[in-house]
Amino acid sequence: MGIIKTKGLIISESKMGDFDKMVTILTPSGKIGCAAKGARRPKSLLMAGTQFFCFGEYLIFKGNNSYNINSCDTIEIFYNLRTDLDKLNYAVQLCKIVDSVTDENQNTYRILQLLLNTLYVISETDKNLDLVASVFRIRLLCLLGFMPKVKKCVNCDSEENIAYFSIADNGFKCANCGKVDKSAISMSATTVDAIRYIISSPAKKIFSFDLPEGSIKEISLISKIYLDEKLELN
Repeated sequence: MGIIKTKGLIISESKMGDFDKMVTILTPSGKIGCAAKGARRPKSLLMAGTQFFCFGEYLIFKGNNSYNINSCDTIEIFYNLRTDLDKLNYAVQLCKIVDSVTDENQNTYRILQLLLNTLYVISETDKNLDLVASVFRIRLLCLLGFMPKVKKCVNCDSEENIAYFSIADNGFKCANCGKVDKSAISMSATTVDAIRYIISSPAKKIFSFDLPEGSIKEISLISKIYLDEKLELN
């Protein structure tokens, strides 16, 4: 038993009893499922800090078999996610993905950083939501150990005429090799450059670019299928 003080992001919440709730907090050192006693009472000091998407500092009591939130201070609530249905839907889906790939006692600092940056971009900007989600998926896969090979063709090592993304072979293929790969998805040179940028850019700059509509459709398709394939998600 003991007290844990940590910053974290609420990535799921559910009702428990008449006035309590269960929340899942993504912290830099893993995911924690916590009870928030009385958090649904109108005057509860835990109400604001235990809302979905709230990033805050939490004082958590660790019992033998459970965690309980003693107190919390809000840092960011991403208010705009709650007032725009499209933004809300995208944010919920990204949190669900993170919830499915994280666990307790895991180094999740960089995943938390990525999710916070992504929620900020969704909440505070008008950037295309499909592009934001695609950047998130690709960068998350890299953090989880599924970084695609993008320097040259994964089949023949050619650096010329890269035109396909191979789901089966985890990376780029040239026009000749991609044509005979049933798992390969065709893409433009702009999409090629975008994926390379997402993989290699500093964490704070991964969203600092835009794409034409055609490339957004390509990168969205690639990122969805690659994520589903590697993480076995629907």
